[in-house]
Amino acid sequence: MKLELKNNNLILTDVDSFSLRETFECGQAFRFYREEDGSYTPIHRGRVINLKETPDGVIVKNTDMDEFKEVWWDYFDFSTDYGAIKKHLSVDPIMEEAISYGEGIRILKQDYFETLISFIVSANNQIPRIKKIIEEMSKKYGRRIEVKEDVAGSDRDFYSFPNPEELSLSTADELREELRVGFRAERIWEVANKVRTGVFDINSLAGMTYEEGKEALMTLNGVGPKVANCVLLFGYSKTTAFPVDVWVKRIMEDLYFKKETPNKIIEDFGKEKFGDLSGYAQQYLFYYARER
Repeated sequence: MKLELKNNNLILTDVDSFSLRETFECGQAFRFYREEDGSYTPIHRGRVINLKETPDGVIVKNTDMDEFKEVWWDYFDFSTDYGAIKKHLSVDPIMEEAISYGEGIRILKQDYFETLISFIVSANNQIPRIKKIIEEMSKKYGRRIEVKEDVAGSDRDFYSFPNPEELSLSTADELREELRVGFRAERIWEVANKVRTGVFDINSLAGMTYEEGKEALMTLNGVGPKVANCVLLFGYSKTTAFPVDVWVKRIMEDLYFKKETPNKIIEDFGKEKFGDLSGYAQQYLFYYARER
């Protein structure tokens, strides 16, 4: 991959395995806008950029070389060889077909706390509503982010996701009534306060094994196996995780089991079959289930 500065914008060229649509629309992230011109505007760690695919490369606005290397390089997981991952997984003909639908998917490395709260919000919820709740949560408790006017030509305001201290200033009633998070209100407030006070050390999970991290996360109210796996995969890059939602359950039953199968059996099968690449396989299968 090549990265150069041209006309005050960064341009990415010769990028392997990177599709904006496939990366952002595969269910792993909720903090982005798809603009009318086909570009994408993600928000991460209090920063905002806009990316657009063109014949000359991916044009990146509202950042500079230093910030891109410091913040966005890891966010897009550009140090990982996705070509090698796809080659390994494609030994399985089912995975080869699934990958052909989402060859440009990259697993984003997202903020720990934001990922945890976002996937608590996601329980029994639909993606448009999840995105709306998280956006409103950021507007109410986060901080406004200053951006250049040329970010996708939009005049909208951008807000950082609230940190534990900011979110703990809420109340369960406020979350329920104003943000309409429903039964998740008490869970969100409780988790925010546990992280704020250090009762739950959110940073310590980075140094844990996948199994240790999953066990720790599931001590939190509102975190079951699926949410824990999502947090470990999309926040901590624990690629042994194999989250099972309705889409993955459906595609696995259709292509591998040929019958209705409990989520736990599907999860265990995925982890055993794909090993350290389970998280990548899950994302290809999720996207395949929705796109085919």
